Amino acid sequence: MKATKTDDRDDPTDRAGHADRPDLVLRRAVGSDAAEAAEVWLRSYAAALPGVRRAHTDDEVRYWFRELLVPHRETWVATADGTVVAVMVLDGEELDQLYVDPPWRGRGVGDRLVDLAKRRGPAGLELWTFQVNAPARRFYERHGFVAAEHTDGSRNEEREPDVRYVWLPEPA
Repeated sequence: MKATKTDDRDDPTDRAGHADRPDLVLRRAVGSDAAEAAEVWLRSYAAALPGVRRAHTDDEVRYWFRELLVPHRETWVATADGTVVAVMVLDGEELDQLYVDPPWRGRGVGDRLVDLAKRRGPAGLELWTFQVNAPARRFYERHGFVAAEHTDGSRNEEREPDVRYVWLPEPA
C-alpha cells in the first residue's frame, strides 16, 4: 500500500449540510476513528456483499485501518453526533474505499463523500467495485462514473469479477 502525504493547507473538515442531515460532518480521520471506521467497513461489506468471499479476517481489517489506512492514507469519515457512519479512502486519483453503515444508506452520506472525492480529485477519479454489487454500480453511474474495464477477478484478493469505473469532469 502506498502512503500519501497530507497537505497541511487542506481544510480537514466539510461542514456543508444537506437538508436531511445538517449535523453530518465529513472530516479527515484521526487515529481514534480507526476502530469505528473498521466496524463500519465490516458491517457494510457484510450487508452489501454477503456472497463475496472476504480475503481478510475481521482482525486483519481492523489492523489495516489502525496501522495503514488512517495514519498513512487520505482517509475521511462522516460522523453524526460524533459517531462514524461512513468511511472513504482516497489514493491520488483513486477512490479506494467508500463504505456507509447500512442504517445510514439512502440518506445522502455517500453522495456527500463522492462530492468531496470529486473536489479532492478535480482532474478525474477511478474506482473498482465488484460486478455483483448492483446497488454500488448504480450509485457510481448516477454520479457520472462510467464503466471502463471489466475483469474476471483474477487480479483482486477476493477473486471476484470486478469493474473499473472512471469519472472525468465536464469540459469547461
